[in-house]
Parts: sequence; structure tokens; C-alpha cells
Amino acid sequence: MVMRDRSLEHERERLITRLKKMGYIRSPSVERAFRLVPREEFVLTQFRHEAYRDTPLPIMNGQTISAPHMCAIMCEQLKLTEGHRILEVGSGSGYHAALCAEIIAPEGSTTPGHVYTVEIVGALVNFARENLRRAGYLDRVSVIRGDGGFGIPEEAPFDRILVTAAAPDVPPPLIEQLSPGGIMLIPVGTPGWYQELMILEKDESSNIRRHRWGGVAFVPLTGKYSNYSST
Repeated sequence: MVMRDRSLEHERERLITRLKKMGYIRSPSVERAFRLVPREEFVLTQFRHEAYRDTPLPIMNGQTISAPHMCAIMCEQLKLTEGHRILEVGSGSGYHAALCAEIIAPEGSTTPGHVYTVEIVGALVNFARENLRRAGYLDRVSVIRGDGGFGIPEEAPFDRILVTAAAPDVPPPLIEQLSPGGIMLIPVGTPGWYQELMILEKDESSNIRRHRWGGVAFVPLTGKYSNYSST
């Protein structure tokens, strides 16, 4: 059971208030997730006191936990609802998967969804899994080691796909595994340079419509599709 720190609870409420004022948190479901998921359980011990700063924090293997405002943006743009099946590419610390799980599979749900999160780095698989276990989300999130650019064909299709690392282009397997009516978010661009958060929507006829949300900065995708370029 996670023991809450009163000082961190105060910092969390201040962060939520700020994210709402800035327009990043707009829906009650996303606000609820930010209030219930303890970010301090998903950071390294030495950064626990900084858990509710609106900034990325280092975890391990050169990776980071995304800034809270970025997590809020992505949760809102995905338009998550209870019952969704989600694929996340890049588990990192497990925090974003927990936020999604709190929205699509809240405790007591009669129609719970599930989050499948894929991580290529073995140490991060263990880190995310342990964080999710400690925070109480491992029953709603499956952490799988693999090259996320290939998705998880045996669990497809997915209502929502969330990619938390920058790719030169959208890996084709992810488009294939997105359900008709589904939404995918992925940062596209050159790591270390300009990236855009792309929103892909697949209609009921499986046609893809792309929108640009705006500039972002993510760590690079690894695996086969880290060097993918469209022809």
C-alpha cells in the first residue's frame, strides 16, 4: 500500500491547479487520474521531492519521465474513455500507463479497459513493472519487453495507441494495429531537433487523417523503426 506524503499531496494539488489554469487538464477524468496516480512512486528515489515539478526527470538508461503537462496533453488528445484497450510504446517509468489505466479502468468498473505497454530496455521493464505494482496498477497494465515499433499483433487491434518516443515517421505496424475509429499520438521528427506531436485518426473505413498538434521534445525511439523513413 502506498503511503501518501502530506507535503507531496500539497504539491500535487498545486500542480493540478496550475495545469487546469493553463488549459492542459480539461476533463474531469484526466483531473481525477492526476489526483489519484502518485507520481512520486514512478521517479527515482533522489528525485521524489521533485515529483510534482512540471518538468521531465531522469530515470535510467538515458530515459526520462515526461513532464506532467505533456502527460496531460496526451491524455486529453487521446480522448480516453472507460473500456478502451490501449497500446503504449515506451513504458519508461510506468507513470503515463498508470494515468491511462486510471481513466479507462477505474476501480469498480464493470467494463474495464486495459493498457499494454511495450519497453525495449530490460531495466526499464523491471522498473515500470515494480512501480506499477507498488502503486496498484499492475492488474490493469501489462508491461511487455519488446520492440514497440512492431506493436503487439496478438493483442491488436487497439482503440488508442500512444508513442512516448520520437520516430522519423509512423511505424506501419502501429497504423495496422489501430482500430477503426481509433486515435494514435506519436512525436515525429529528429531527436535533438524539432519534433511534432502527430495525431492520427483512423475512420471506420480505415482511412487515416493526420493532424499536427505542435512542437514537442521526446527521447528517440529505439529498435527497427528508429531509422524508418517513408518512401
